[in-house]
Amino acid sequence: MSKPIPAPIPAKPRVLVSDGLSEAAVQIFRDRGIEVDLQPGLGKDKEALAAVIGQYDGLAIRSATKVTGKLLGQATRLKAIGRAGIGVDNVDVPAATAKGVIVMNTPFGNSITTAEHAIALMFALARQIPAADASTQASKWEKNRFMGVELTGKTLGVIGCGNVGAVVADRAIGLKLKVVAYDPFLTPERAVEIGVDKVELDELLARADIITLHVPLTDKTRNILSAENLARTKRGVRIVNCARGGLVDEAALRAALDSGHVAGAALDVFVTEPAIENPLFGHPNVICTPHLGASTSEAQENVALQVAEQMADYLLTGAITNAVNFPSISAEEAPRLKPFVALCEKLGSFLGQLTEAPIKGIRITYEGAVAAMNTRALTSAAVTGALRPILQEVNMVSAPVIARDRGIIVDEIKREGGASDYESVVRIAVEAEDMTRDAAGTVFNDGKPRVIEIRGINIDAPFAPLMLYVRNHDRPGFVGRFGSVLGDAGVNLGTFAMGRESKGGAAVAFVSVDAEVSPEVLRAIEAIPQVKRVRPVRF
Repeated sequence: MSKPIPAPIPAKPRVLVSDGLSEAAVQIFRDRGIEVDLQPGLGKDKEALAAVIGQYDGLAIRSATKVTGKLLGQATRLKAIGRAGIGVDNVDVPAATAKGVIVMNTPFGNSITTAEHAIALMFALARQIPAADASTQASKWEKNRFMGVELTGKTLGVIGCGNVGAVVADRAIGLKLKVVAYDPFLTPERAVEIGVDKVELDELLARADIITLHVPLTDKTRNILSAENLARTKRGVRIVNCARGGLVDEAALRAALDSGHVAGAALDVFVTEPAIENPLFGHPNVICTPHLGASTSEAQENVALQVAEQMADYLLTGAITNAVNFPSISAEEAPRLKPFVALCEKLGSFLGQLTEAPIKGIRITYEGAVAAMNTRALTSAAVTGALRPILQEVNMVSAPVIARDRGIIVDEIKREGGASDYESVVRIAVEAEDMTRDAAGTVFNDGKPRVIEIRGINIDAPFAPLMLYVRNHDRPGFVGRFGSVLGDAGVNLGTFAMGRESKGGAAVAFVSVDAEVSPEVLRAIEAIPQVKRVRPVRF
């Protein structure tokens, strides 16, 4: 008797670390059973990185490595990019999304450090500390030259009150400053909780004695402190930027400093970095530091450890934390979501395989307990399934973007009550130019997804790799003739599920088979008088 062939052992995920991470962070990958190559400095060699990137499932970086669309074109295995830090300016996120690669950052690891640097720069500006230090160490004693201002009682304007901005606000309130904040995403409840006055940008510009910026660089925030906005500020205002270069128009700020409208500026970030030359350099009322916001030993270690844990969780369990291009899935959620992800993708795939005309919209309705789950991930799975028959490379990360770019409207409806006999039901309708096709499914206690409704007809069918979907009339003789055609062709039936609209009316069958069904056999099935249409479906 021949020995059974053992199942292949899944290959361990491989991660490349192309910038400097601590040994403790690298050890996290090893302890989790992930192969890791530590090659700090490789990120600066574009050609060398491109030559090896195809061998890895994960790429862990800091700011030196530039992940371009061209590099991603070589990353045939890549599933995740982990940025140890908050900014992902060095990653082509749209290209990664289109490629189906999760991009993670660590937005909380350096929040305290960056906030403290902003506070330090405020004090340095208020008391002219760098200039006073240089003067004193040059053996001068210019006590009357360095007349400072108190921070107590001043109004601090915080542009961007997220992770870092909220910490700055908290520290400033402790220093007895009044804090006003501009942030379109800041809710009134959150503003009350952290003790700030939520205002519009124009009001902040008019009221603030000091302005500190804590927003990402986007098309909407670029030059948020433009020449026009600087002119709207209170005369004598002081500007602090520890967020991103490009938030402040540097030439306009220099002009405002020269005119005396802006009393001083402290910047840790610049439009061009490393900042060898800059229009602000040399001004007596400007303080500059070389992007030190996250440069503490605690912050560097924290973000390295966090990104290693996040990448390991995703590569091993599917848990997604702090992704910038996909909804988060916690380690606790991942096991519960997994069967529903499979259900949504298979239902979407079933309907997508039936659809030949261009898709106009996809509607996903969640009923019962599933409505309280992370439905954004489930919706991505459904859209992936519906689009995959025409776009083989689509996945859960890229699907929402591809649908949007193609003008496909994706609707999500939640009904936590529901009127079904099942605890959870997912209904998907794919609207094409010719007609709308719909189906519903659930997950049983065994964790296996099943189809429970097609075209409004109740049915109970498990999924299988190869299936036949039949639309027929509910008349005697169909089952026997159908089985005979397959039997004569040597095709074995696995499962056979049927449902009908009414006695003698429209009916459907969803059947699993053990082998491919040839076009000739499909034509023979369609020749059965009761059959209206038969379609092979693969999962």
